[in-house]
Amino acid sequence: MLVEGLIAVAAAGGTAVVQAAGTDAWNGIREGFARLFGRGEPGRERAELERLDQTRSVLDAAGEGDDAQRVQIAQVARWQTRLETLLEELPAEEKQLVVVELQALVAQAEAAKPTETVHNDFSQASFTNSQVLGSGTMTVTNNYDK
Repeated sequence: MLVEGLIAVAAAGGTAVVQAAGTDAWNGIREGFARLFGRGEPGRERAELERLDQTRSVLDAAGEGDDAQRVQIAQVARWQTRLETLLEELPAEEKQLVVVELQALVAQAEAAKPTETVHNDFSQASFTNSQVLGSGTMTVTNNYDK
């Protein structure tokens, strides 16, 4: 049985696979996960590359909306379970090396994650003694000349 910290790493790894699919970083992350699961065996690595490609295809086919979210959740769970199984089967000294590799892949996927941008257009609005509240990065342009 895995300790809580290793389960969290496996969960982050499952999320990383799903987040990376469809990003510019996919090929590097895909190859990293294949190496992680392949453990130096070329045949296993090829099989993992096929599994990862299948995951991307399933996610692409799901599109957007509620169905897509269910598919994403299922794929995260699938990869988390596979990572948990991998970690359970490894000897302690190899387990730590795999955790470090996995954490690096998670960081790579996080860095590739698209940032969300919100744009509010108030160009036709008029404000008198008003306030705008928000959080995060905000750019305010006053077009009083228009």
